[in-house]
Amino acid sequence: MAQQGVVLDQDQFCCSICLDLLKDPVTLHCGHSYCSSCIEGCWDQDEQKGVYSCPQCRQSFTLRPALKRNNMLAEVVEKLKETGGAQAAPSELTSPAGPGEVTCDLCTGPRKQRALKSCLVCLLSYCQTHLQPHYQIPKMKNHKLVEATSGLQEMICSSHDKLLEVFCRTDQQCICYQCTMENHKGHDTVSVKAERKEKQDKLVLSQQEVQQRVQQREKELKELQQAVESFKRSGQAAVEDSERIFTEIICSIERMRSRVKDLISTQQGAAVSQAGRLLVSLEQEIAGLRRKDADLEKLSHTEDNIHFLRNYQSLSSTSVYSDVPSISVPPLQYFIDVTEVVSELRDKLEELIQREWSNIYTTVSTVDVFLPPEPKTRADLLSCESLKCPDSCQLTLDPNTAHRNLFLSEENRKVTRLNQQQPYPDHPERFTKYTQVLCREALSGRCYWEVEGRGDSVTMAVSYKDISRTGGNSFFGYNNKSWRLRCSSDGYTFRHNDVVTAVSGPQSSRVGVYLDDKAGTLSFYSVVSDTVTLLHRVQTTFTQKLCPGIRLYNHGDSAEIMKLW
Repeated sequence: MAQQGVVLDQDQFCCSICLDLLKDPVTLHCGHSYCSSCIEGCWDQDEQKGVYSCPQCRQSFTLRPALKRNNMLAEVVEKLKETGGAQAAPSELTSPAGPGEVTCDLCTGPRKQRALKSCLVCLLSYCQTHLQPHYQIPKMKNHKLVEATSGLQEMICSSHDKLLEVFCRTDQQCICYQCTMENHKGHDTVSVKAERKEKQDKLVLSQQEVQQRVQQREKELKELQQAVESFKRSGQAAVEDSERIFTEIICSIERMRSRVKDLISTQQGAAVSQAGRLLVSLEQEIAGLRRKDADLEKLSHTEDNIHFLRNYQSLSSTSVYSDVPSISVPPLQYFIDVTEVVSELRDKLEELIQREWSNIYTTVSTVDVFLPPEPKTRADLLSCESLKCPDSCQLTLDPNTAHRNLFLSEENRKVTRLNQQQPYPDHPERFTKYTQVLCREALSGRCYWEVEGRGDSVTMAVSYKDISRTGGNSFFGYNNKSWRLRCSSDGYTFRHNDVVTAVSGPQSSRVGVYLDDKAGTLSFYSVVSDTVTLLHRVQTTFTQKLCPGIRLYNHGDSAEIMKLW
């Protein structure tokens, strides 16, 4: 029994730093004991901080304590060694930390042990051995232990080195209690736990919204797939009926039959192609929504409040929604009217063929397609899908592309042309010949933004990212990689690929730009209050994502990308 007592007592005489029996033991003012060399080594690492603390209870000492040998402890340790009571080092009972695993903060040597728990009071992570004081020492039993995490430093206030336990709603950030009495004094603050509870409730609503969106989009996907199949069948039936009818008509109408067949096939192919792009977009959106739902589910179960609050804003937003609006499938008629018109031609005379061809062409061309119409009002433009999550689509000018005579301000939303050059560093994306600048963001889908210009002449443009940055081919509108509208006191002009088009419309310092890259539409609007007037529209095929750009001609001219919310 005596031997058993010695073995049980041995753990009390091990250094919590090296995990071995104490060597030349010293005792701090807080009562904890360490090997003299171990505690000296820890404090040597903290020398630059100017504050020394006990590795176990974290009691701080402004001045580095003078260490004295604890003779009583030294004698006890020697007796343990003499009686052979020394047992295997506690470190042998633990396992070394593997790649990516959290390591114990108190272990020394090249192979630190894997941490089991992290303490939110001590702000340290502990292996199985170093965790024991939290279960044995009464004062440490009340400490908050969580699963070992490498993000403990993120839970500490960088200004006061204290735990982040308060959430400032005024500044939307986690702070410590001391912050509430200094920089955040008088702000609206609550505990991190209370804020988490409120955000958790909102997260549930966001998750429900995502799930409802998935169901709605799945329904629209199914309806669109059925519509496409019906459209194909209807088109094929129209072709076959037309073939049957035209074979009964005299040879003089043979040429007309071929034209009708080609027209139907062309319209059918265009509609199916358009629907195909929508199918891909819907499938991608549903996949994104499912991933978003999984991320929200994972976040809702995390125990780490700080991790939750840091990731809540980005995960709870609806930025995953695609730019494809709700789809309304047209009535399943399609080419039925075409067949009826062609059937009537069978009974008509040859002199009526040319007149009826016009009817056929009009009927085929009015078959409903699936793409949504372009917005008509400023309210419609502002309701574009890209504007529903303003934090993710706010345009900013890229300093790396700005000509050195351009000065950026207002959080890189405003550009002004100056006489003196700015000290921008060399960069391969910088415009060197013309006073131009591109935005950081490459746009896709349906987007709308407005630019307020000041001065004699301001150009709003969109451009592919790979436009030249040097030489004459870098000028917006003078190549096939950019489209621009120049606004001056003389009026408007549009240019693309060095082809100039005169543009008429009401003069305004603010111009709205609407882009739908899937539909191949680029539109410029004159904006006066809440009224928009279409200035010029481009219908083409865009092969890359487009970046908004601005060109200034005269010193003192400026342009600002406006906030729309």
